[in-house]
Amino acid sequence: MSALTRLDPLDDMFPQLFRGFMTPLAQRHPAPADIRIDVSETDQAYTVQAEIPGAKKDDIRVSVDGNVVSISAEVKSEKEEKQGERVLVRERYYGSTSRSFRLASNVDEKAAEAKFENGVLKLTLPKRSGGSNTLINVR
Repeated sequence: MSALTRLDPLDDMFPQLFRGFMTPLAQRHPAPADIRIDVSETDQAYTVQAEIPGAKKDDIRVSVDGNVVSISAEVKSEKEEKQGERVLVRERYYGSTSRSFRLASNVDEKAAEAKFENGVLKLTLPKRSGGSNTLINVR
């Protein structure tokens, strides 16, 4: 682990004065998080775990085309902090997020399984037997 840190000279002089001044408005508000994935492999199948915070099971779509896996989700998040009757902070965002990636072998779409629990989508994607590895003789 590196002990280096990024130097920001304005942090020492003006901690909050200029923070966000040059940031475009679209970046100042929270946005749907990216889908983060872990992929593992056995001889028979791929296992994909995808973090999709703020998504509900019914708002997630998974498609497989050969060896290309696509995950998309509608993400909604609402957070409100109140003190007495006054609203002090209200942060909301709605949007969609998606992720596609390519695997080394084709997937058997009919035998694939998906399970969503606690913000994590777990896919079990069996490898398609036969046809994916063909030996070609070189002349």
